[in-house]
Amino acid sequence: MSAKPPSRIEKSDAEWQTELSPMQYRVLREKATERPFSGEYDHSFEPGTYVCAGCGQPLFTSDAKFDSGCGWPAFSAPAAPDSVEEERDVSHGMVRTEVLCSRCSGHLGHVFDDGPGPTHLRYCINSAALKHQPK
Repeated sequence: MSAKPPSRIEKSDAEWQTELSPMQYRVLREKATERPFSGEYDHSFEPGTYVCAGCGQPLFTSDAKFDSGCGWPAFSAPAAPDSVEEERDVSHGMVRTEVLCSRCSGHLGHVFDDGPGPTHLRYCINSAALKHQPK
């Protein structure tokens, strides 16, 4: 039996703007990207869970975090298979796979197939899209 999918959160732009910082709003709602090496969690490896800054859904754990050198927090796998969704992104003259929070549809970053084993995936995620909850 599969787990129940997360209930969707839908809010107006005005509601999101009052609840998120300007950078969180730009990243989560407008699909912006932080400057490389500028995010709070790029070089942070404290034990815990990284949740969506928009809705609080658990997205990634510190056990899956690694230093990829890409300038953004990198994870080898999501906390649960249904915590993120993926969509094809053809913006900026590239073809990439966008990663979204499955609960609030917030833009998190992108996933690439050049990560460590066993998944060989690198979820390259904006710090502004995350909040760290220590263990």
